[in-house]
Amino acid sequence: MTIFDLMQSTELVAYWEELVQDEAPYPCEELFPDDKKRGLSLKWIKGSKGLPVVLKTSAFDVHAIPRPRIGFEKLTSEMPYFKESTYIDEELRQELNMVLETGNQAYIDSVMNKIFDDETRLLRGAKASRERMRMMALTTGVVSMTANGQAFTFDYGVTHKGSVETSWDDYANADPIEDIRKAKETIQDETGAVVTRAMCDGKTWRNIRNNEKIKKAIFVLTNGAGAISDAKLRSYILDELELDVVVNDKRYKDENDNVVKFMPGDTFVMFPDGELGKTWFGTTPAESDLMSGSVANVSITDTGVAVTTIQKADPVQVETVVSMICLPSFEAADQVYILETVAG
Repeated sequence: MTIFDLMQSTELVAYWEELVQDEAPYPCEELFPDDKKRGLSLKWIKGSKGLPVVLKTSAFDVHAIPRPRIGFEKLTSEMPYFKESTYIDEELRQELNMVLETGNQAYIDSVMNKIFDDETRLLRGAKASRERMRMMALTTGVVSMTANGQAFTFDYGVTHKGSVETSWDDYANADPIEDIRKAKETIQDETGAVVTRAMCDGKTWRNIRNNEKIKKAIFVLTNGAGAISDAKLRSYILDELELDVVVNDKRYKDENDNVVKFMPGDTFVMFPDGELGKTWFGTTPAESDLMSGSVANVSITDTGVAVTTIQKADPVQVETVVSMICLPSFEAADQVYILETVAG
């Protein structure tokens, strides 16, 4: 047995898929479920179903009046390409050879699991990249990335955006409930969709929890004196606005190694039930050209992420390449309201 036998893409993918079974999914994985198509180009129809328009009356024996199609726009984009690699170098290979010589399978498995944990950083990075794009679309209406000399920007044309009249960190004067109610009514008036879910970060949620009007509404008998628990606040908003709020404080590291929240602060985004779009995967060059050959070992995971392991002769090493072509679509963009909670 050699290092080349142990470091196969199939083994790494199997390890990864078993690992993520026990991990909670990202919030947007449900809102933008995975799907796949051939190639790079992504086309979809965006638009609002809109409110029903009553049928016009007509006289007998006359031609029907044509009704124009409403609210649909075809959006086209070339999906961005993501690719990074890591490798087992000659020094690590020598250490692994010593492990293999022991013949102790439990010891070998323990060492390989540590190596696989290190290798799965790329797969975690791919997963975080997908969530970042979905969250950008949901919270700003634009996916924009710049790294490694490549820039990508795509505007989904989200039209329902606004800012509050009084910043929510002004606990005495702000009225978050009324601000949310107005945004909900705007979506329903203009599209017919009923907003039932919302998302914000912990900072914005804290501003809502500390609001004096909300405290007085919950603690009527004590004129607002008392501590509001997260569960009580969530229940109050659900009863008052029929809105289920998710607090999203998950983070990632960007290309410059800065820690960033997926959900930006001072933003409260609202949306209806059901899927908002799809997370579309294209076909990577590794999947198209290498899977059927003998140059490399290629396996597919997470619907469309290609994991490629390549044997190098000089220096002797195994390189692991993780690549994907991916971009979310956003068919429900017109039914989403992005509310900035700082007065504009």
